[in-house]
Amino acid sequence: MKKYLAGAIYSALIILAACTTPSGKDNTHSLLYFEDSTHKEVPVTTIADWEKKRSQILDDMQKVMGVLPDRKGLPDFDLNFTDSLREDKYTRFTINFLVAANERLTAYLYMPHSNGTQQTYPAMLALHETDSLGKGSVDGQGKNKNLAYAKELAQRGYIVIAPDYPSFGDLQPYDFDKDRYESGTMKGIFDHMRCVDLLQTMSNVNPEKIGVIGHSLGGHNATFVGAFDTRLKIVVTSSGWTLFDYYNTGEKTIEKYGHRLGPWAIPRYMPLLREKYSLDSTKIPFDFDEVIAAIAPRVYFSNSPIGDKNFDVNGVKKGIEEAMQVYRFLKVPDNLQVYYPDSGHDFPTEIRMKAYNMIDKVLKN
Repeated sequence: MKKYLAGAIYSALIILAACTTPSGKDNTHSLLYFEDSTHKEVPVTTIADWEKKRSQILDDMQKVMGVLPDRKGLPDFDLNFTDSLREDKYTRFTINFLVAANERLTAYLYMPHSNGTQQTYPAMLALHETDSLGKGSVDGQGKNKNLAYAKELAQRGYIVIAPDYPSFGDLQPYDFDKDRYESGTMKGIFDHMRCVDLLQTMSNVNPEKIGVIGHSLGGHNATFVGAFDTRLKIVVTSSGWTLFDYYNTGEKTIEKYGHRLGPWAIPRYMPLLREKYSLDSTKIPFDFDEVIAAIAPRVYFSNSPIGDKNFDVNGVKKGIEEAMQVYRFLKVPDNLQVYYPDSGHDFPTEIRMKAYNMIDKVLKN
């Protein structure tokens, strides 16, 4: 079959409190070991060794998500503008474009109004949460105004593209069983990389200054695309991850999906987690600490609220501790940052502003 059915910043100067690891695979030292040609685990001692390890992490992700489709010989974008809304500081366009043969992606595209002197702008890819509005939620159209980061970044002078994830927004309905991908997650990664492709074709975008931001669904999708696409200079995730062993869900959800990790295994996400790995965290070949490490040495900023009922903060702390090994090895510990606000599954204003300041630092320099 095509498919198997108040907060404190972590920095290098702070030693995380020890936390008890639930049952599951032991990641101790694994991020600084790679498998050589004889399948022996050997320590990472050089940048070349790390590149081998990084490649193996991406390979392991694709064992669960399906293979990233070939990006050679892709068609022209055939970009269509279907609507526009002019605001004080920017104009928001509704667009659709071709990402691959017979695959069109819908998105908002925000263009700051020129001040007459600036020639090119930094750009951001803004990924939405689990909201039927899709791209509308990052435009401030949803109930949670803390998630209007696409609009807010446009107001700060960024060109922003905010695509719909399959089965949301203008991509409703979506039949995952009839597309060419083994997971909705890989479809998202491919689409999001095509958004970066599109941005880089624009004469008013600085192609070397592009980042990604997302909350919840958008938060882990930002992490995933950031691992695969090194053109993204900063990855900002909000309430988007914890190690698989720490992922929480309520009893009703467990009853609905048959397992604590069941929500991750639906077609919208990664169905191979169930069909290939039996939702057993000891068998899943990757975890979020490895994905974050694959983003190094680029900047990774995580908003991880202590009251998030899905993405347990203890798993975040453990994952950051593991990923920090790699950031230290690459001599950029300050490029891995996490804040733990005293809130639930949200992107509080104070932390959002810190994220924007970090984006400004990286992309506006």
